[in-house]
Amino acid sequence: MDIFSLFTLCGGIAFFLYGMSILSSRLEKLAGGKLEQLLKKMTSNRFKALVLGAGITIAIQSSTAVTVMLVGLVNSGIMELGQTIGVIMGSNIGTTLTAWILSLSGIESDAIWLQLLKPEAFSPLAAFIGIVLRTKYKDGKMRSTGTILVGFAILMYGTVMMRDSMAPLAETPEFAQILTAFTNPFLGIAVGAVLTAILHSSAASVAILQALSRTGGITYGIALPIIMGQNIGTCLTALLTGVGANRNARRVSIVHISFNLIGTTIFMLIFYGSDLFLHFSFMDAAIRPADIALMHSVFNIATTALLLPFTKQLEKLAYLVIKEDKAEKPKYTFVDPLLLSTPSVAIAECGTKTVEMAKLAEDTILKALGLLEKYDEKTALEVRENEDRLDLYEDRLGTVLVQISSKSLSKPDSRSVSKQLHTIGDFERIGDHALNLLGTAQEIHEKGITFSGSAQEEIRTLLTALREILDVTTKAFAEDDLYLAAKVEPLEQVIDLLITEIKSNHIARLQKGDCTIEFGFVLSDLLTNCERVSDHCSNIAVAQIETAQNAYQAHKYLNAVKSKSNAEFQSAFDSYQQQYRIKPEEA
Repeated sequence: MDIFSLFTLCGGIAFFLYGMSILSSRLEKLAGGKLEQLLKKMTSNRFKALVLGAGITIAIQSSTAVTVMLVGLVNSGIMELGQTIGVIMGSNIGTTLTAWILSLSGIESDAIWLQLLKPEAFSPLAAFIGIVLRTKYKDGKMRSTGTILVGFAILMYGTVMMRDSMAPLAETPEFAQILTAFTNPFLGIAVGAVLTAILHSSAASVAILQALSRTGGITYGIALPIIMGQNIGTCLTALLTGVGANRNARRVSIVHISFNLIGTTIFMLIFYGSDLFLHFSFMDAAIRPADIALMHSVFNIATTALLLPFTKQLEKLAYLVIKEDKAEKPKYTFVDPLLLSTPSVAIAECGTKTVEMAKLAEDTILKALGLLEKYDEKTALEVRENEDRLDLYEDRLGTVLVQISSKSLSKPDSRSVSKQLHTIGDFERIGDHALNLLGTAQEIHEKGITFSGSAQEEIRTLLTALREILDVTTKAFAEDDLYLAAKVEPLEQVIDLLITEIKSNHIARLQKGDCTIEFGFVLSDLLTNCERVSDHCSNIAVAQIETAQNAYQAHKYLNAVKSKSNAEFQSAFDSYQQQYRIKPEEA
């Protein structure tokens, strides 16, 4: 083996890791926000969590990405530590699929259909189809599928390069002498762990081991401890991501490393203890790539089967390693930056936070409207605190969404980011108007202002309509209901007409001397803020509908909606106008 073989090996590793990175990121992109939804729904049961962990890892081809995702979700307070244990165990099983795919390269047969099963045989065709899809489609699922095929081909090309670079080792006496040192299982574990930690990929280190096995110099006795070490080394990334996270998030990393360390220790004690008495003859036999894949799977499945009943104990162990500080309150990160490594999950969590913001904005306005009828300092304080929280929501969400928008996103994810960026400002402004309404309520309370009976009736009708538009807007946004969202604009138009009519009636009362200018100032502030809240509800509904239709021309859309030819709009408008009609004043 010369220096050029070493260059080829380095190139093969680089191609493998790059192909794996493309494969993982695009598969995760295709999965979209479903990952977060699945994690939230299916982790209550340890067996469901196990299947889920294996499934997600197979889907995105990275157990490290799954663990980092779990650390981020726990750090954000979305998941509890106990919910992650089954997922971690499942991800260890799911990550063995890559080794099985790579082992197909060892198929030897003259039958064409068997030769076609070899990845290096069909990967050039996969690359060609992938390039065609990427050229034909500029975005969307088909382009992502094309990228996945190209990534797989690059990965397989890297595997072939690694295999070819190691072929000369079979005829190198020094290589055989080096391998004798690896008969020490502790050294094998250390090498497997260090190599995996350096590459940040157990799949890559297993691929290197499979490539080495083709030289005929790797025995079962050498391969077994290296495989166990590879499972330990894959925990390094999770341990590093846990640094700076809250206590619970760091415990996720502890569970991951504990699971693999305990499994390795038990497996070594049982296997090597049995070997002392039974003297396994196969330990000195040469191992094949398929055998490595089998051992990798058997070790992870056996470890999981052994420790799955003890998830509570693993959780307690994590609490022993990272003790609870009773004086410290749990601190959760607002959409943890770790989630940015899986943009679809970060987007889904931002969506959850935006819905929280919508409900908080509605609650804040409703509290402020209640103060107009009955003022109390406790509720006033809640309005002020909620408005501060809405400011925080807008600042944090805006920062994260801008970061996410710079990444390569699927169409649904891109639309979701756009909808959230278009609406968080409106939710924050609704909080500002709640604060203004609080000021109006405080002035009414302190000055003892009382509106006339007819004015009170008009304001009551307006506030009822305002409560409904807030309710419809929030429900439409939270449930992503376009039918409900279409109801907002007709009601907003009715509210505008109500406000115009109330202003006209107020002027008439002024002229008759039934009202004072001072009352007029308070009424004007009240009506202005109600109108602005209604406008923001309209903005939110329009943004929701436009992003769903992938069109961003608000004025054009609103003109089309309000046209007399739009029967749906006109029907809703007439219904709301009938519902919120102001009774004419008696002469």
